[in-house]
Amino acid sequence: MRAFVFPGQGAQAIGMGKALAEAYPAAKAIFDEVDDALGEKLSALIWEGDIADLTLTQNAQPALMATSIAAMRALEAEGVTIQSAAFVAGHSLGEYSALAAAGAISVSDTARLLRIRGRAMQEAVPVGIGAMAALLGLDFETAKDVAQEAAQGQVCQAANDNDPAQVVVSGHKDAVERAVEIAKAKGAKRALLLPVSAPFHCSLMEPAARVMAQALNDVDIKEPSVPVVANVLAHAESEPETLRSLLVQQVTGSVRWRESVAWMAQHGVTEMWEIGAGKALSGMIRRIAPDVATRAVGSPDDVAAAVAATHT
Repeated sequence: MRAFVFPGQGAQAIGMGKALAEAYPAAKAIFDEVDDALGEKLSALIWEGDIADLTLTQNAQPALMATSIAAMRALEAEGVTIQSAAFVAGHSLGEYSALAAAGAISVSDTARLLRIRGRAMQEAVPVGIGAMAALLGLDFETAKDVAQEAAQGQVCQAANDNDPAQVVVSGHKDAVERAVEIAKAKGAKRALLLPVSAPFHCSLMEPAARVMAQALNDVDIKEPSVPVVANVLAHAESEPETLRSLLVQQVTGSVRWRESVAWMAQHGVTEMWEIGAGKALSGMIRRIAPDVATRAVGSPDDVAAAVAATHT
């Protein structure tokens, strides 16, 4: 049994998806559709722009989605459909890619939502006020204790439960810096501040959640053709109004990736294909569920290998 999973922010790279667009008209059509939806040539930035501009949250989010859906269209052109998966899931913004891939939200609406989401998350907290840090070598419960101890009246929360030995905390910069020191004292292998522009997935993002509630109200959400394993639930959901609500909760809620992968493995998934840019999720999956086979699909060669594997 297969699941398709979709990467989040941090996977972006100049040139991503270009070879897919050159090899597959259906993939190129996705980049064209996203350009039209945003009223600008985001594809030009993705393929030959400056990485600093691409990394801006408002650009990275729709760009990564476009690359993921282009890769999915390339697979579909070779006969591997979204319905060949039992579940789809995505890491943070990747959940939007999953919903678009499963037909719950149109690609144009998804691009516009992610542009709004990126801007809203960026504007929710003035630059320099918030921070995020990765705590490596601590389990989730210990990381939650670290965040609680570090808060001292400020916000410090476990934001991303990525895998058994990687938790990201988010909140006020002072509190996150305290968390780094406390984590080291509690035996973390490494604890380091992340190069992000805002403290995602914590209560400081409440202004962005309000913006997304408004934006999502105006968008048509259909039942996905494949159940979506939602970040804030860590289990599958298909009901459109529930999915709408979950996308609002996701802005301030924890990304429960470790539990999501474990849930899919417990429900019979034996292989997970990472669709789009990078291979970060594949590494996390191997640490969460070592018996689950992983495959990254981000280039025409990857598509060919994936198609060949389905025929063996």
